[in-house]
Amino acid sequence: MSCDITLFVNPTAGRGRGAHAAQPAASALRAAGFSVRTVIGEDADDALVRARAAVAEGTGALIAVGGDGLVNLALQAVAGTDTPLGVIAVGTGNDFARCLGLPVRDPAAAGTLVAGALKDGGVREIDLGRIGGHWFGTVLACGFDSRVNDRGNRMRLPLGRFKYDLAIALELAAFKPVPFRLTLDDGAVREIPATLVAVGNGTSYGGGMLMCADARQDDGLFDVTVVGDCSRATLLRVFPRVYKGTHLSHPAVSVYRARRVELAAPDVTAYADGEPVGALPLAAECVPGAVRVLTGRTAAGEGLAG
Repeated sequence: MSCDITLFVNPTAGRGRGAHAAQPAASALRAAGFSVRTVIGEDADDALVRARAAVAEGTGALIAVGGDGLVNLALQAVAGTDTPLGVIAVGTGNDFARCLGLPVRDPAAAGTLVAGALKDGGVREIDLGRIGGHWFGTVLACGFDSRVNDRGNRMRLPLGRFKYDLAIALELAAFKPVPFRLTLDDGAVREIPATLVAVGNGTSYGGGMLMCADARQDDGLFDVTVVGDCSRATLLRVFPRVYKGTHLSHPAVSVYRARRVELAAPDVTAYADGEPVGALPLAAECVPGAVRVLTGRTAAGEGLAG
């Protein structure tokens, strides 16, 4: 493995935490004997070009310093290659790191873990989802939750999580189930009026909402969580349970497992790793062992999920 390591940095992640996090991460890597260079793009497209160039040039690892959006961008550069991905999770949600039991908002600890994993071979191969040529690591979401994202992205105020709390309240006021067409591996078409459909390679989205609580990142399958036709009152009772994963036992919730999922519904945008990937219809496939992640020996050996 090359001793030249690339830090892939989003300086605006977590209201500026990304810029501050790069320094302790770089210090931990340099203390372990690695040469570190930093990549910061002018925008997402430029950043991805630079990250792919670093991988093509043989960097020993690509270390994403930021939130789930930057991790998703990093996946586009490293998926299907031998270059391992490290994560310094300092964004708002950090669900990719949570799913793997990695440090969250602790760049010094995360940097030390990455350095140790590079030294000791603490690498874990995990699955990724793929939509056409686009990769994702955690959850593909569509329905009520994606409409909340749509509305939140259009709102200037309030800032932070309060924006999405308000977006949830406003979407609830206009809420009605969506007619989904769901096709899994068996080819059977399921016509389902649903509140939302979440296709999980990982367990959580939205900063720890365990929508696909039983998903594993190394079994070659998605967990597809469908919240069916339910009233506003039922949704309000069920939705808070996603933080513990206990919503899966509710009669309105169904879970399927499949390697390939096709989704269609009118006027619904899909989000993967919190990033918009386009309007339905679309198809997603689970690709086993698509990326090598620096998790440290404990997480890699025990398969921790946080």
